[in-house]
Amino acid sequence: MRNVVFVAPFPLETTLRFARAVGSLGDVRLLGIAQEPPGGADRGLYADLVTVSDALDTRQLLEAARLLEHRHGRIHRLVGILEPVQVQLAEVRRAMGIPGTSPETADLFRDKSRMKDELRRHGLPCARHRTIRSWADAEDFVREVGLPLVLKPLAGMGCKSTWRISSLDDLRGALTALHASPERPALAEEFLRGRELSFETITVGGDVQMTSASRYYPTPLEVMETPWIQWVVVLPRVIDGPDFADARALAVKAVKALGLETGMTHMEWFRRDDNSLAIGEIAARPPGANIVRMNSFAHDVDMYRAWARAVVDDAFDGPYERKYAVGCAFLRGIGRGRVVDVRGVDRANEQLGHLVVESKLPARGTPKSDSYEGDGYVIVRDPDTEVVKRAMTTIIETIQVEYA
Repeated sequence: MRNVVFVAPFPLETTLRFARAVGSLGDVRLLGIAQEPPGGADRGLYADLVTVSDALDTRQLLEAARLLEHRHGRIHRLVGILEPVQVQLAEVRRAMGIPGTSPETADLFRDKSRMKDELRRHGLPCARHRTIRSWADAEDFVREVGLPLVLKPLAGMGCKSTWRISSLDDLRGALTALHASPERPALAEEFLRGRELSFETITVGGDVQMTSASRYYPTPLEVMETPWIQWVVVLPRVIDGPDFADARALAVKAVKALGLETGMTHMEWFRRDDNSLAIGEIAARPPGANIVRMNSFAHDVDMYRAWARAVVDDAFDGPYERKYAVGCAFLRGIGRGRVVDVRGVDRANEQLGHLVVESKLPARGTPKSDSYEGDGYVIVRDPDTEVVKRAMTTIIETIQVEYA
């Protein structure tokens, strides 16, 4: 029996889907480390669970993993999906001799400035950037790239704590909010103009086995800046043609340049107005925004299990046929407080119910979510990408969430 430890600080549904996938593999005893144990139907998910006060603390993770090893024997794999814990997991692996991504590789993906330096060293296009430790650094970068620019934490995740900077006053305010200093630098990047998309990969033994592309409408930064926008992600059905060939090659080169041996990556990239490409950033983890779930619907395959097979078994069961285009509309609205009404659901269902494969509607009485994913979503699929795009437009124009 192989002992696999899954680290999930909190029992979020999106996280536990990956834990369940690991537990479903053959000859696996699923062990856990968490700050908060799962409840309900997942109460017995782990054969054994060690709780810690801080799941981002390497020392606490190491002590918990050693306790599980003492109870059950050698640990086969130590895994988790959250970006902020990837370096710590790698450090524990090294300390205990567990196979998996090294601390050096994990840190290269986590530190966005080092990541871009390495990508550029391999000749891969990405946004010009500068590590900001002082106001002088910031002024110098503005002189180089101009305004607007983007400011974010050096080890950020997605678009959290990310600002579009349009003036020097904006820049001062954002640097203050980030507490930028020599000890805690921030990352400034040129503002890329064009279409923003994502590219996902599954890699086993250093070879990229699967790729997938999706597009955001509008961009994630715009979504963060305007929390009432109902936004969408679309996975086109056909991605093996010329429209994505250059981006696929870029994603594969990026994975190899950063040294990932086995795992899933999520790369945000831009197609500029002149048709050139630039990498925004790439993370050594599964994507958010329901993209793993959407890929399951696009290929009629359990992609959570595909991730688990890669990181636990060093295996890939594909190739998988991409049978459908898939779209996910995230439901949000203007206002604060609690959800008091969700309008237009019946009308949207009359028009699109035959396309819907999964939905989670905002629950009346629940506090408005502070997540960019909002208070609910609707996922649709169809063999025709244009049908899915039109369905996305109908959903975001028809369903309205009200708060009070």
